[in-house]
Amino acid sequence: MDKVAVIGAGISGLALANKLKNHFEVVVFEKSRGYGGRVATRRFGEFIFDHGAQFFKAKTEEFKNYINPMIDQNIIDVWKARFVEIDNGKITNDRVWGEDPSNYVGIPSMNAIGKYMADGLNVRLSEKVANVLKGNKWQLYDEANNNIGEFDWVVSAIPPKQAIDMIPDVVYLYSEISRYEMLACYSLMLGYEEKIDIGFDAALIKGADISWLSVNSSKYSSVNNTAFLIHSTNKWASQNIDNDRDWVKGYLCNELSNLVPIKTENANYIGLQGWRYANIKKQNNPEFFLDRDNKFGLCGDWFIQGRIEAAYLSGSHLGDHILIS
Repeated sequence: MDKVAVIGAGISGLALANKLKNHFEVVVFEKSRGYGGRVATRRFGEFIFDHGAQFFKAKTEEFKNYINPMIDQNIIDVWKARFVEIDNGKITNDRVWGEDPSNYVGIPSMNAIGKYMADGLNVRLSEKVANVLKGNKWQLYDEANNNIGEFDWVVSAIPPKQAIDMIPDVVYLYSEISRYEMLACYSLMLGYEEKIDIGFDAALIKGADISWLSVNSSKYSSVNNTAFLIHSTNKWASQNIDNDRDWVKGYLCNELSNLVPIKTENANYIGLQGWRYANIKKQNNPEFFLDRDNKFGLCGDWFIQGRIEAAYLSGSHLGDHILIS
């Protein structure tokens, strides 16, 4: 049985691994401590922040069918948020999200989705692959240059820039990879011990360096505190991704205070996450890359669009093609 190394336990890598697990010996390597990539959750005491993807939609029948078991098992649910659009400080639209189309969230948090998808897989968490070399087989090395495995197949399910840095031959194998440019994002997290109602649960924002604000705690009826999650615009984050984090916190708190009546200085918790590779505009290209001769593949939402469904489809469809190779 051929051995397959999947680098990255985000949605795309997990979708691929699940397609292959009954036909190959699959090992998934993940540099972080959890599953799901940007479908992520941070906890601080009683506060819960979905500080990556806030929610997702299912547009294709294939993805709808895939998530149905998660709905049945209460791993995901519909977020019926009070939603507004804010343009240059003024609310221009408001409505309550319904079920057509549904906006889904993980229960009890977004990272439940990654945990569900990782069940039954051999995932090696907190193990960063630093270098990948091709000999008779693929050789994987960690940051200390220790050989951590020999594999027949390697599939990279990480952002393109990280793949270029990790795999010397990736540009030769797939010459187009360097043209994919992922955009950054900052996630600001504010936790308050008391309940705070600002009149809505989620807001799409224009005319500011903040693009999104949600009362993250509104997703979960059992929560008795208030957790705000704020996303910067991709443009602003890309310009400031290497700036001092305390400065970034202060700047985004000030931006938020100009939009809504939240006293950021009274927060019981203030956190920040910088996502260097957070999003990508819609692409009109193949959904994945597969080199059968070298037994090498690439998948990820960056082939399609920065969405959870896109990540799933890229990994799942690459798995289908590997199985018929």
